[in-house]
Parts: sequence; structure tokens; C-alpha cells
Amino acid sequence: MQGSERDRPRPAGADRRAGRERDAAGDGGLRQDRGPVRYGPPAPEHGLPVLPELAGVLAASAGHARPEPPGGGTALRSAADAYWRRGLHGGPGDVVAAPGAPPLLFALMAAYGGDVLMPRPCPATWMPQAGLLGRPAYLVPTPAECGGIPDPYALLETVRRVRAEGGRPRLLLISVADDPTATVAPPELVREVCEAAVGEGLHIVSDESWRDTLHRPRDTVLLSPAEMWPDDVTVLTDLAGALAPAAWPVAVARFPATGRAAARGARVLDILTALGARVAAPVAHAAAHALREPDAVTGRARLAAALHASLATAVHHAVLAAGALARPPQAGRHLYADLGPLRPGLAARGVTDSMELEEYLTDRLGTPVPGGHRFGDELGALRVRFGTGPLLGSTPEEQEASLTAVEPLRLPHVAQALSMFAAALDELR
Repeated sequence: MQGSERDRPRPAGADRRAGRERDAAGDGGLRQDRGPVRYGPPAPEHGLPVLPELAGVLAASAGHARPEPPGGGTALRSAADAYWRRGLHGGPGDVVAAPGAPPLLFALMAAYGGDVLMPRPCPATWMPQAGLLGRPAYLVPTPAECGGIPDPYALLETVRRVRAEGGRPRLLLISVADDPTATVAPPELVREVCEAAVGEGLHIVSDESWRDTLHRPRDTVLLSPAEMWPDDVTVLTDLAGALAPAAWPVAVARFPATGRAAARGARVLDILTALGARVAAPVAHAAAHALREPDAVTGRARLAAALHASLATAVHHAVLAAGALARPPQAGRHLYADLGPLRPGLAARGVTDSMELEEYLTDRLGTPVPGGHRFGDELGALRVRFGTGPLLGSTPEEQEASLTAVEPLRLPHVAQALSMFAAALDELR
């Protein structure tokens, strides 16, 4: 827990890491491919061509000269409201849009004030945003079953200690379908965590960007906290999770349908306006189309989820076969692995922490492999996030073939990529 670092809590080992980065630069400066926020890892990529139907909507809207208003226009907010009719209440007036999840979450944290709590590990953008606001942020350990949510008892203890130190815990960030761990929090644990948070007066921001990427949607129950505590939960969705390309940044948030939440929503709009964080009109039209969930969009999302599920399962098997550890992936386009059991083989190659592990595997595999320190994990823990998108091929033709193949793992380019991945891990045994 970061409770003792009141000015600006940072992941454990951050001071040591910053010193090592300066040493690595050789000139007293910071290695430009390591510590700076602007070089942080993006969300796991699709690895697929843009859906032609969405590209057509975007192209047809390219002539619109009038910008979207702050928070999104009526069409975009209405489409988001319809998308959230999965047991949630409210209307378009309770929805706000922004050009991507980071500025929207930044505005939410600024509007709610107070100290922020989040699970460890957490998405790579969460801690830097709290830091930019000068806001104390506390990492709470996750339960053994999953990532994305804090252990309920650890959460209560953290809140107690923060208050004892004079802090003001106000906001809890969670992701029930998680980046980086690729797990889905069981409903009973979500209930326990939210009950604890609401009981302590915390407002909950539930990042549900990955809810449409479930690997086995018929066998996995994803429970939104807003279904249980509609007045205490703001839901955030980044369309790059499943519905739109990451190159078209757009995210939407749904506030509780209460007067107090409406005041917070107005504050969020003020902040987005001050930042100039408006969704581009062509992107807004394409996003509204995607949020209405036409057959082409939902069909692509299902195919992509199934494809990445098969790849993530193969990556998981390779990790376990090499003697490393990882929870079974349940959602997303990634896998979070603990290579601690391979420490002797890594140490022989000069790899002793997650920063060096990131550098080694990125060079070895030829694709970004962010270390666990990016997600708030301890620097000394040998954890990394593997993405499945790069396994789909390097050309649109290969990627499309991967999407439509009956047995994508048998395609030559996919099989070769998986073989190289397994060999890179196996040589560390």
C-alpha cells in the first residue's frame, strides 16, 4: 500500500527505478523509452483491419464542419444510453463523451476530488492521471481469484489507514473485466467490494471497456456494480475495447440519475470544455453507429473475441509449459504473466526486475511487452502483459485471414508467431 507517501504516492521501487533510468541514459537524463508517461503502453491492440461499415460511416461524415459540443452531441449520447439499457437506468442527459478514456477519467477524478483508490495491478494510465492532478492514489491488493477489483478486507484497511493519516478517500476505480490481468471479477466478489466501498462513502468508477470481449460469454457472468448500486457508480466505456478502432478515440461515461451526480456531471463537462477535449464529429457519428450495435459491429466483436480467446489460451499454455504462472484469461486481448519461477534463467541474461524484463522480451519478441511496473506492480516482481494482437499477422490480408479462419491457430503466420513466442519462454527454463 502507498499510504505513507502522502504527497504523491508512487509504485514501490519508483525512486530506485528513476535512478536506474538516469544511469541508463548515460547523460543524467531519463531514458526516453522507459519512464516518461508519453512512452507508456497503450491498451492491447485489436490487430485487425477497420470494419468497412464503420469506415464508411466515418467517411460519409467527413464533410461535417461543425464540431461536437463538449460531452458529445445528442446522437452520440442517445446511442450510449441505448447501449447501456442492460439493467441500467437514466437517459442521454446522464451520459458524457470524450476523445478517449484517459481525458474522461481525468475529468472524473478532478470532479470528484479527494484521494483515489485502485487495485494493484491497474491499467497503465490510472496512476499517471492521479499524479497529474496532484492527487494521492493508493494501490490496494487484489484477491487471489481475479484482478480488476481490490480485496474487500484490504480495501477497508486501506481506507482506515488513509483516514488515520489525515487523507480523504473519495473515489474507487475498478475494472470488472480487467486490463492488465484479463480476468473477470466474480459477481460475489464485486458485491462484497462495492458494499464495502459504498459503506465507506466512496464513489465507484467502473471501467467496463472490455465487457464485450468475454472469451466465453455464455459461461462467464459479468456483473456491473451499477446494477446493484445505481446511485453510487459511474460506468466508463472506451469504445476501443471492442466496438471501434483505437485510432478513433472516443469513450463514454454514464452517471447515476441523481441530483448530486448531475452536479458532478456538470463539473466534468466544465473540465472537458477547459481541456478542449471534444470528440471529432466524424468519429462521433461512427461511435454512435457502433453503440447502436448493428449486426456488422456485434458480429465482428463476437468473431474478434473468439479469435483472441483462442490466441490467449495458446499463450497461456505456452507460459505454463515454460514453468511460469498466469491466471486463465477470460476477456480482452492480453495475458498477465508472472515469470518469477524463471528468475534464474532471466538473471543469467541480466534480467532482475520488470523493467529489464520488459526490455528483454520486447527485443526478443519484436513487439511491446510492458512490464508489471507499468501497472503499479512491484519493480522486483517479474510480471509482464503479453498482447495477442501482434500474433494475427503483419498485413491486413493476414489479419483478415486470421479472423475468418475456422482454425486460425493452424494458419502459417499465426503458428509461426506462437512458435517463436513459446521458444522465447522455453529457452529461459
